[in-house]
Amino acid sequence: MQHKPDAPDAAAGKADAAPVAPVEPVKLGSIAFTPCSLSAPMSRTSLEAQCATFEVPEDRANPAGRKIALNIAWLQPGDGGEKLPDPVFFLAGGPGQAAVASYPMLDPVFKEVRKRRSVILVDQRGTGKSNLLACGDDDDAATDISPAAMRAQAAQCVETLSKKADLRHYTTTDAIADLDDVRKAIGAAQINLVGVSYGTRVAQQYAMRYPASTRSIVLDSVVPNTLQLGNIFARNLDDALALQFALCSKDPACKDKLGDPRAELDVLLAKLRAQPVEVSYRDASSGEQKQGTLRAESVAGLVRMYAYMPLASALLPKLIHEANAGRYENLMALVQMVADGMKDAMAMGMQLSVVCSEDGDGMVARTEDAGTVLGNRMSEGLAAMCEAWPKGQVPADFHEALSSDVPALVLEGEFDPVTPPRYGEEVVKTLPNGRLFVLRGQGHSVLGAGCMPKLFAQFMEKNDAGALDGSCLEKLDYVAPFTSFNGAEP
Repeated sequence: MQHKPDAPDAAAGKADAAPVAPVEPVKLGSIAFTPCSLSAPMSRTSLEAQCATFEVPEDRANPAGRKIALNIAWLQPGDGGEKLPDPVFFLAGGPGQAAVASYPMLDPVFKEVRKRRSVILVDQRGTGKSNLLACGDDDDAATDISPAAMRAQAAQCVETLSKKADLRHYTTTDAIADLDDVRKAIGAAQINLVGVSYGTRVAQQYAMRYPASTRSIVLDSVVPNTLQLGNIFARNLDDALALQFALCSKDPACKDKLGDPRAELDVLLAKLRAQPVEVSYRDASSGEQKQGTLRAESVAGLVRMYAYMPLASALLPKLIHEANAGRYENLMALVQMVADGMKDAMAMGMQLSVVCSEDGDGMVARTEDAGTVLGNRMSEGLAAMCEAWPKGQVPADFHEALSSDVPALVLEGEFDPVTPPRYGEEVVKTLPNGRLFVLRGQGHSVLGAGCMPKLFAQFMEKNDAGALDGSCLEKLDYVAPFTSFNGAEP
């Protein structure tokens, strides 16, 4: 309960109060912006910006029909110096993440770029505050991951969301048309696109459809246009884990204390598949003691999320070893913490509108994935959900490689469990003005690693990836695996 200071009577306060002048909008092109603050999760600081909404037709074949109010934030260039006319559009990942909510954590990476260029954040339709397509939480459904249950869950979500959206019109193709409408409205002849993960698909599709309007593209953890998202997750995760776990296997102290991390993980998953375990654990957010059921699927999910970040994955061998010794508390607490953190981070309805329309053919079970950490669970679950989901139209050449002279900076993390370095190698083959950097020991989303922000700023300035001196990236090193909860061996 907050203490309210003593105050004079309300009538006297009103009489003495000066009228508050309305905030004058700031125009960028034809869009009127007003001041706002952006904040990052778990951060006490806020980022000052200008915010606006911009209407686009939900169905471009029916422009008189329902409209979507796109949520937009504009980060103005710094004071002083020449302001450049080509802004940077940041494109969030997922699919299902919102640009406005995702960007603040990355703002330090853009420090030099923002001195002379605006950064524009557009919540992609179906995410954030752009007609959010989020499916309601169902605790019972969360424990039943059978294809039939997933299909029923999707059907329920379709019924709910169809009251406010035609789910066929929330694809990548719809989104890039929105981006170009925003570009025209703000009066920019050309834009620079910075995409992370799924955002790299958006950037490539935009560069394909609007080449004259694209000054440059930055593809961080790139998804090739040629790729169908479906059964890529299982094999890529296992390959990344082999590299990450090898850091322990090759370290005598780690191997002596924790054994073979992959073999230990297989033992733990087999044990939990046979019999989930009831665990008493301390909630990481509240500190309260709670009870939960530790399942193989939830451990596999935690391993996948931790594999995105090598600093976090350094803890996995220790957590797995402790669990195999019957000490499940820390593992259970982290499983729940990650699950809670992901609840509102991804718009599941928008994700399904994208992947079911664009990647349906890739969602097939493969016998070679049966023995992986994830198995065929994700591809089978997505395929079942897509059976119930309305599908949008996709251009015939949607999955053709981007073949363009556009200047392109392509980044991959050596240990990325989702978009491995070979994806970057494939993409740059058809980008003669593109250059790939593979960052040693890094995971997914690497724009902020080491000296990469400096190289990014240089690329934005000169628009020439080939001229960059990447030798500073050689200072990046591997994260030693934890042999105890105090860290690695000294």
